[in-house]
Amino acid sequence: MQPLTVINSTAISLPEPNIDTDIIYPARFLTDTRKIGLGEYAFYDRCANDPNFPIHRRIKQEILITGENFGSGSSREQAPWSLADLGLRVLIAPSFGDIFYGNCFRNGLLPIRLPSSVINELHQFAKKQVVFEINLIDCEIKLNVENRSVQFEVPSDGRESLLNGWNETTRILENYTNDIIAFEQKQRSDQPWLWK
Repeated sequence: MQPLTVINSTAISLPEPNIDTDIIYPARFLTDTRKIGLGEYAFYDRCANDPNFPIHRRIKQEILITGENFGSGSSREQAPWSLADLGLRVLIAPSFGDIFYGNCFRNGLLPIRLPSSVINELHQFAKKQVVFEINLIDCEIKLNVENRSVQFEVPSDGRESLLNGWNETTRILENYTNDIIAFEQKQRSDQPWLWK
């Protein structure tokens, strides 16, 4: 994964609440398990049925501002994979589905929870094509108008993974390599038949 430190981008405004993982990534595409290229299926039915839907196959924005309960429903990991493949790096909403929220961090997406009143204000800035600066180092959103800024909080382990570009495996290796080596050495000594 690419490290995520600072993102400068306009944002897509999608104020609809309760967008579940089946809307994000329809179940009929679950047989496609590749991680790269799934962006073509993101919001597939919405794109097919609404020519004015704000998200299509090729987007230039890296930020999506959306409604409450985004990513609720089944735990399909293809939902965050498809959003990341579209080029999104940051999702901002009042709330997220719990499993989806965790999957975002594991797949290079920064999900930011903010109060609905702040989200409503950010939707207005997004519609005006204001550039957002998302700074994960300082946990701050800055707008290039009105000297407006908003602080946000994210779990420290998710923040650390995004800042360093770690997936779950690289995170474990970075934090526990010495423990793993010590365990293997002890096991080789205590149970050598396992290492033959």
